[in-house]
Amino acid sequence: MNSWPRMLACVLVLLASAGVVGSLLAKGSTRAASNSTTDTGSQVTFNRDIAPIIFHSCSTCHHPGEAGPFPLLTYSDVKKHARQIAEVTGARTMPPWLPEPQELKFADDLRLPDSQIDLIQRWVAQGAAEGDVGDLPPQPKFSQGWRLGTPDLILKADKPFILPADGTDSYWNFIFRVPIEQTRWVKAIEIHPGDKRYVHHANILVDRGATSRKREAESGSGFGGMEIRIESQVFDPDSHLLFWKPGTVPYVEPDGMALRLDKGTDLILNTHMQPSGKPEVIQPTIGIYFTSQPATKLPMLLQLENDIKLDIPAGQSNFLVTDKFTLPVDVDLLAIYPHAHYLGKDIQASATLPDGSTKALIHIPRWNLNWQAVYRYAEPVFLPKGTTVELRYVYDNSDDNPLNPNHPPVRVRAGNRSSDEMCHLWLQVLPINYDPAQGDPRMLLQEALARHNVEKNPADFEAHYNLAAMLQARNKMVDARREYEFALRLRPEDAAANNAMGSVLLATGESGEAVSYLSRALKTRPDYFDAHYNLGNALASQNDFAGASEQFQLALQVQPNDADAEANLGSALAEMGRFSQAKTHFERALQINPNHALAKENLQELQRATNK
Repeated sequence: MNSWPRMLACVLVLLASAGVVGSLLAKGSTRAASNSTTDTGSQVTFNRDIAPIIFHSCSTCHHPGEAGPFPLLTYSDVKKHARQIAEVTGARTMPPWLPEPQELKFADDLRLPDSQIDLIQRWVAQGAAEGDVGDLPPQPKFSQGWRLGTPDLILKADKPFILPADGTDSYWNFIFRVPIEQTRWVKAIEIHPGDKRYVHHANILVDRGATSRKREAESGSGFGGMEIRIESQVFDPDSHLLFWKPGTVPYVEPDGMALRLDKGTDLILNTHMQPSGKPEVIQPTIGIYFTSQPATKLPMLLQLENDIKLDIPAGQSNFLVTDKFTLPVDVDLLAIYPHAHYLGKDIQASATLPDGSTKALIHIPRWNLNWQAVYRYAEPVFLPKGTTVELRYVYDNSDDNPLNPNHPPVRVRAGNRSSDEMCHLWLQVLPINYDPAQGDPRMLLQEALARHNVEKNPADFEAHYNLAAMLQARNKMVDARREYEFALRLRPEDAAANNAMGSVLLATGESGEAVSYLSRALKTRPDYFDAHYNLGNALASQNDFAGASEQFQLALQVQPNDADAEANLGSALAEMGRFSQAKTHFERALQINPNHALAKENLQELQRATNK
C-alpha cells in the first residue's frame, strides 16, 4: 500500500488584546428616531424603551456565569452603569461588533442601529427614568447548563490547566479523545471553556490521526502553543469554524453539512486565557450533538495570508499588506474569519467577479483583536469560477495606536508571539456546480492555493509539500517528486516530506532510492507508522523479506490494529517459508477487516499450498 502523504492542516491562530473603549460620539450627532419613542422631546423610560435593547443585545454576556463583568438584567443593574453604557454604545465599542454595514449581510449582527444608540443617550440625559412597570418585557432566561439541551456526548478535559496569576496571556491546547467505535456525524459542538472571566476565546481543531498526543508531557495534560500544526494521512481539509468567545451562541450546522468524526479522532481545544492576578484552574468541557444524517455537502476552509510581507518599521501608521487568490471553481461563501494582532488597523476583504464587478466581503475600519470573531453570512454568497478574492490589511505601528504593545514602537515582523503580527483571512466555502466524475473540487482548490503560495513565497515549505501531495493524488508523479524535492531542500530532515518522497519513488518503481528517504524519515521519527510500512514495501520489492517483515512488525507496534500491515507481514513471512506464522497474520488481518481482499486471497493460496 502506498501511504497517502500527510497534508499540513490549516492552523487557526487566535490572539487577543485588552479592549479599549473608544471616544464618545458627539451628543449633537444626528440619528434616526427610534420606533418606540418617535417624539425626541418625550420621556424615554427603561421599561418601555431601553429594556428591549438591553435584553436583546447586552444581557447575553452580562448575566451570572457569563463573561460580562456585571449583570444587566434589571433596571437597577442598568441604571448603575447608565453613563458607561451610553459611552460605549455611542463609541460603538459595545455591543462588540467590528464590521461596517454592507450589502452582504451577516447573521446575528450585533450592531445597534443609530436609533437605538440615540434612545440610550436620551434616556441617560433625561435622568434614566424607570417608567411604567406594565411596559417591562419579560426578563430573558438563560440556561445555566447547555444552551442546546443535554448533549449526546459530554467530554471533560482530563487534567486542568493552572493559569498563572500574572504575566502575558496563556495559550493551552486541551486534547479530547472522542470515545466512539464507528463514524458519527456531528451537527453541533457546544464549548464550555472553563471560567469565562479568564478565557478570552477558544476554537476546536480536528485531529483525525491523534498526532497531537505526542506533544503532551504526560497523557491528558494538554500542551502549550498559540499555533498548532495538525497532520493528516489522507486528503481531508479543514472544513468547519468551531469557535467560541464570550456571548457566542452555539452554531447548529445546516442539513447536509454535519462534521464527520471517525474512531480514533481527537478534538483539540486551542484556548487563549488572560491572567486575573491569582492562579486560576481552567478545565474545559465540550458537548457534542450527533445527527443521523451524513454530510452531503463538503465545505472547505481557504486561507489567504501574506505574513512574509510583514516587516513593519517603528512609527509607520499605514503599513499595507495585500494578498489575492483566484478561485478555480464555483463556490458559495458561507463564513469569513479575519485575523491580525495588536497593530491591525483597517481590515478589508473583497471579491472581484469575472465580469469586473466587485463585492465587499467584510470591512473592519477599527480592528480590535479583543473582539475578533467568525462572521457567518445571512445567505450564501455566490462566487463564480475566476473570482479573485483580495485582502487588504493596514497596520499601525505608531505611538497613536493604543493597542501597540511597544512604547516607543519597535520594528515588528510576522511570528507566533502576541507581540509579532499576522495577516490571515479564512474563508469557509462550499464548492458547487461541479461534475463529481471529474473528482473532488476541494482538491482543485487546495492545488490552486498551494500554487499561489509557492509563487508568492518560494521558501514556503508547506506550500511545496501540499502542492506535491495534490499532484501525487492526481498521479502526476514527476511533478510531485519535483515539489517534494523543493520541500526537502527547505527542511531536509522533515519526516513527513521524506516519507512522502519515498512513497512517490515506490509508485514509480524506484524502491532502492525510496529506501534512503524512508530510512531518513525513521531516523527523525522512529515511531512513524507510514514510514515503517512504506519501508517494508520497498524492501519487499527488493526481495529483502526479512527486512520487510521487521518493518511491518515495527509498524504494528505503533498501530496494532492495522489490517494492511498484518496482511503484508503475512506475505513477507510466507515468502520466507514461515507458513504457520504467515497464516496467523493473515487471520489477524481478517479479524480486523473481514473483507480484506489481500489477506483473504493469500490465506486461501497458503492453505492450498500447504495441503499439497
